[in-house]
Amino acid sequence: MRCLTEVTGVVLAGGRATRMGGKDKGLIHLNGLPLFEHVTRKLTPQVNNVVISANRNIDIYQSIGLPVLSDTLPDYPGPLAGMLSAMQKLDSEWFLFCPCDTPNIPDDLAYKLWEQKGASCAIWVNDGERDHPTIALLHNKLAISLENYLASGERRVMYFLREAGGHAVLFPNQMQNFINVNSPDDLAQWERK
Repeated sequence: MRCLTEVTGVVLAGGRATRMGGKDKGLIHLNGLPLFEHVTRKLTPQVNNVVISANRNIDIYQSIGLPVLSDTLPDYPGPLAGMLSAMQKLDSEWFLFCPCDTPNIPDDLAYKLWEQKGASCAIWVNDGERDHPTIALLHNKLAISLENYLASGERRVMYFLREAGGHAVLFPNQMQNFINVNSPDDLAQWERK
């Protein structure tokens, strides 16, 4: 599998995790490892480097030796804020964003998005049944339009990606690779697997 040296991986772990009772979702353990570590282990062989976007428990996220970025905007405005922060703070042309609660992303995620990006600056995953807009490959030239979009009060990820002229890449028959661990029930199901 080819490592994409043009791409920086960003694990999005900066949310409030309200469906997990406010617990820091990235730090919830699945089979002995925090969720965010499952994602970093999957992303690391695929991209040039990996950073973590987090807004609390920074020291714990830093403990695995990866850089940690916090949102430049206050009050947890959502995943787009983590995306914007990475684009503003890091010197990279492309970013592959992945939420901390998708521990089973495929080993060819980065390569497949890269190969099918065409002329688009925004590419995201579709598993055959639904879009996963927070699992997305974005070009850094979207930073200014993203900053303006968030400044206008908007927060909808899919709307921004479509406005940016993006498109989905189909990962057929891989729904299990993009399931989110959103609740204690989800976690219990994953533990049984």
